[in-house]
Amino acid sequence: MSTRKLQRQARWSRVSSGLLALLCICGAAARAQSNQAAEYQLKAAFLFDFAKFIDWPPSAFAGAQSPFTICIIGRDPFGSFFDEYVADKTIDSRPALIERFASFKLPAGTRCQIAFISASEQFHYRDVIASFSGQSTLLVGDAGGFASSGGAIEFLLEENHIRFAINPEAADRADLKVSSKLLALAQIVHDDRDRGRN
Repeated sequence: MSTRKLQRQARWSRVSSGLLALLCICGAAARAQSNQAAEYQLKAAFLFDFAKFIDWPPSAFAGAQSPFTICIIGRDPFGSFFDEYVADKTIDSRPALIERFASFKLPAGTRCQIAFISASEQFHYRDVIASFSGQSTLLVGDAGGFASSGGAIEFLLEENHIRFAINPEAADRADLKVSSKLLALAQIVHDDRDRGRN
């Protein structure tokens, strides 16, 4: 086995162990603190860690020096915490950056590697998801039916535990490769064309 392959396996082992620990921490914290601020601090940590389990094609970035951008679409539930959390952090050697947009109609040339779609947008998921068609953007939603509407990842709250569902078809359409380790931790859902309609 090549040195590169061994290094990659070791990296995945560390990352998957970290996400498993985060799942346990999230469950305990969600039980202990039910307020919204605590919930979204945990979800911010998940969003950052999702990036370690997914491969983006080079075309997802404007250039070799471009940042790894996490976009928040709609009402921002994170406040300043997310900016503080990613400060000085990198993802695949790219500086992590948080951008916020009130609408899914983003300025021309905007590239989001991850787009968090706020629950404020839940009544027109279909339009939001369609606006990212043809882009290698991981779409993560925060309300019921997001993944079955064509989003890639949906946060779930089950018995005060933060979990997540993954729609592999949505990830494939965005040309994103999701680690089997992340899939193993998720509830798997599939497209339901009747969901997310206005």
